[in-house]
Amino acid sequence: MNDTKRAVADFWFDPMCPWAWMSSRWMLEVEQVRPVETRFHVMSLGYLNADKDLPEEYGEAMAYAWGPARVCIAAAQRYGDQVLPDLYTALGTRFHPGEAPHGRATVESALTEVGLPVELADAMESTDYDEALKKSHHAGMDQVGMEVGTPVISVEGTAFFGPVVTPSPKGEAAGRLWDGVVLVAGTPGFYELKRTREQGPIFD
Repeated sequence: MNDTKRAVADFWFDPMCPWAWMSSRWMLEVEQVRPVETRFHVMSLGYLNADKDLPEEYGEAMAYAWGPARVCIAAAQRYGDQVLPDLYTALGTRFHPGEAPHGRATVESALTEVGLPVELADAMESTDYDEALKKSHHAGMDQVGMEVGTPVISVEGTAFFGPVVTPSPKGEAAGRLWDGVVLVAGTPGFYELKRTREQGPIFD
């Protein structure tokens, strides 16, 4: 593929969301079969749901979700957005297929794996990064509306929520899904296709 003609796909994720994780693995497959480069950005499910009346258990999860997102923002501020793909992969591998506890020890382990200082985990409990997190969040979510979640993908002026898919397609199957998603998302007046999810994420 000719890299000079690669489209840029901006991808917004919250490290805690298993569906964003599935879609991110799909996008990495897409890069192998289509002229697309994925650039990762952080959104916050904690911020998105801050003013909503949530069931107690989900509300507690959303309150915790601020922490890993803050760490990603802190890392990007200090070292540049180029650290996000590897950091997200390290965090997501632990949180999702690894089913690791969502505490500081797991975050520190991910930071160590990608060669970042463990003290970045201090950001989990700090509001110092919240304005930058909200700015990154709005850069993605304002394109699609606040009634959806993550992932959000924007390509050449077209933004959409999703796709929500399991298991994550591989190879040319990933490319075909990409072709279809971009086609419908680029259709004027098109808003959504949806059906009830009957199974959770399949991590393979």
